[in-house]
Amino acid sequence: MILISLNILNYRNIREGRLEFSPKLNCLVGLNGQGKTNILDAIYLLSFTKSALTAIDSQNITHGEDLAMVQGVYNDGMSREQGSLNEGMMEVSCGLKRGLKKQFRLGKKDYKRLIDHIGLIPLVMVSPRDERLIEDGSDERRRFMDVVIAQQDRHYLECLTAYNALLKQRNTLLKQIADRGEALSANDESLLEVFDAQMVPHAEYIYGARKRFIEAFIPVFQDIYNRIADGKEQVSLRYISQLNDRDLMSAMARTRQRDLILGWTSQGVHKDDLEMQLGDYPLKTVGSQGQQRTYVLSMKLAQALYLNKPILLLDDIFDKLDRERVARIIALVQEDSFGQIFITDTDRQHLTQLLSGDASAKIFQVEDGIIK
Repeated sequence: MILISLNILNYRNIREGRLEFSPKLNCLVGLNGQGKTNILDAIYLLSFTKSALTAIDSQNITHGEDLAMVQGVYNDGMSREQGSLNEGMMEVSCGLKRGLKKQFRLGKKDYKRLIDHIGLIPLVMVSPRDERLIEDGSDERRRFMDVVIAQQDRHYLECLTAYNALLKQRNTLLKQIADRGEALSANDESLLEVFDAQMVPHAEYIYGARKRFIEAFIPVFQDIYNRIADGKEQVSLRYISQLNDRDLMSAMARTRQRDLILGWTSQGVHKDDLEMQLGDYPLKTVGSQGQQRTYVLSMKLAQALYLNKPILLLDDIFDKLDRERVARIIALVQEDSFGQIFITDTDRQHLTQLLSGDASAKIFQVEDGIIK
């Protein structure tokens, strides 16, 4: 998948931008706060129908303006209109207007459900925010798995959406019963059994997909880490799930009274996690800043290989890494196994030196939302 061109109007601090890209390597250079990340976010928006920076669409509209638009033209090499000039090309656009629902469109056709767009334009974004994978709770690590699996498996996304909706309903019922302070009635028992029966098939599919993904993912991840670290450190990754050793339907019935006390569901794939280790110890406790950054970066690059040449956004990834590791990363992502890449950095000389000899690379200067 190649992003050929991008048009931006009033998106965050980018009032107007028309960019044409290299099919391989594109670099956005400028000081912090000038708009480099906002350009990457506009590209992210066209893949995931939402911003990576905020969940509130109106916050992406330039201050003082009423509407924003992001439009991308892609070449995915697929044949849609046999023999036509538009063969292999597609246009995706998103319109934002204050007080109105956002308009997301493929060609001239609006989506009825935004979920139907996920996976059409595979993309992986790497940024300093990824450190939350290590620092935050298990929900961030589950999201890491969900984002990549959902781009390849539409049924997975449907199951995940349904499971989360049922989980929310079950938790609401548990809290209502607990707040009443009464014994569990026959009607309450029946409702919980219905929720359990509906949740279990979705949970089993999610578990199976996550397990298969991690099994295929681990050797790729370890190989990338070894290449960046020059083989000086050993890392491991393990998928932790309650479904590894129990039948979910029985477990949910067995822990029903405890769930009533807690006011939430204690069993299920919403408790899954990833165990990250450096050597024999938890990465979070023994890893240096550079090692933690290398670990997370290796996970995201392995995502890109797993998805088979998605668009790859590398936002300010060189901080906390020594020059040798940066050079290995640049050499790695320029290989044919990776697709189109967008890199942001504050140092043009730094990038120019690293990319010397690559005639296909394009460098854009970003200053106060203006792109040259």
